[in-house]
Amino acid sequence: MIWDVVVLGAGAAGLMAAATAGQGGARVLVLDHGPEPGRKILISGGGRCNFTHMDTSPNCFLSQNRHFARSALARYTPKNFLELVERYRIAWHEKAKGQLFCDGSARQIVEMLVSEAHDAGCTLWMDTRITDVEREEEEFRVVTDHAEIRTRKVILATGGLSIPKLGASDLSLRLAKRFGLKLVETAPALVPLILADADPSLAGVSLNVAARGHGKAARFEDGMVFTHRGLSGPAILQASSYMEAGKPVEIDLLPGRDVFQMLLDIKKARPKALPPSLLEALPSRLAKELASDLGDVMLANQPDRQLKALAERVSRWTFLPAGTEGYAKAEVMRGGIDTRGLSSQTMEASDVSGLYAIGEAVDVTGWLGGHNFQWAWASGVAAGKAAAGVV
Repeated sequence: MIWDVVVLGAGAAGLMAAATAGQGGARVLVLDHGPEPGRKILISGGGRCNFTHMDTSPNCFLSQNRHFARSALARYTPKNFLELVERYRIAWHEKAKGQLFCDGSARQIVEMLVSEAHDAGCTLWMDTRITDVEREEEEFRVVTDHAEIRTRKVILATGGLSIPKLGASDLSLRLAKRFGLKLVETAPALVPLILADADPSLAGVSLNVAARGHGKAARFEDGMVFTHRGLSGPAILQASSYMEAGKPVEIDLLPGRDVFQMLLDIKKARPKALPPSLLEALPSRLAKELASDLGDVMLANQPDRQLKALAERVSRWTFLPAGTEGYAKAEVMRGGIDTRGLSSQTMEASDVSGLYAIGEAVDVTGWLGGHNFQWAWASGVAAGKAAAGVV
């Protein structure tokens, strides 16, 4: 038997592509080395799966080919996926603006995708290790530890390198390179940062901040938490995607506030207070640390230039990370298969007919909050339709 489409990877993008291709009339086989499908979906969103973001747009993604995601995202929108969720009567809620989560379990999303695939006639082989993929004239030969398979189309959907304990693999990257596609350098993204001089006494302190990766990178206002090794929280994870080696990260600890004027007002109102009182808007442990350079001198005797320096430190706390927590704690991988070698309409490789790449494996990395799942759905639908010959 020659399959019409073989999908490598039973994650979010792979299951979506398989179901879509099957619905288009293709005979589809899904291969995955893991014991069950959708394992990354199952742990996402604290087990409730932040399955999309209603405000997804191309501006919410990083890529060296910045307009690549536009077509797929426009043709399969968050509203489309929400309609599928509601058709399966999966209860959901909006946790933060635009971020949609299951009321119950992320397993409902996996079961929905598997059901869609099975109803479309797809076959899933789990616990199947893929050892080789070769092109032979108009077909591909996929070699596994169970059998050799022949297919007309192959969809690379094995994801990226993040969360290796769930079986993360570089298979899609290796196969893409073998078939002549270029790769964009990969790195952990949406990942906690490590500080060389992390202060253990601040571990657990949390606050709302505005963080920026570097230079003109996007500014993210959200929560931050000190850890024993550095910094985490949504604002930090977002900024981490924009990090460059040797470039500092900038954090505004009191976003939206004129900190210098605030300090002057406190000094005038409470001249006999001690320096930590200047930063009463911050958690006490952090305020004490930031104001330590001012000693135990009453505010009345603190020169304004000292207050101005403190205000600058609070509004533009700039530091050079010692590194990140790596793929073990990264939510996604940045970089991947260079999209300049793919069709933005179909996800097919420009120079290898019948080969497609989707999801996290390609150089499209979304912001935190459901954008990466929406890219998985949209790119999966685009590749699935194209592989099945559906216009």
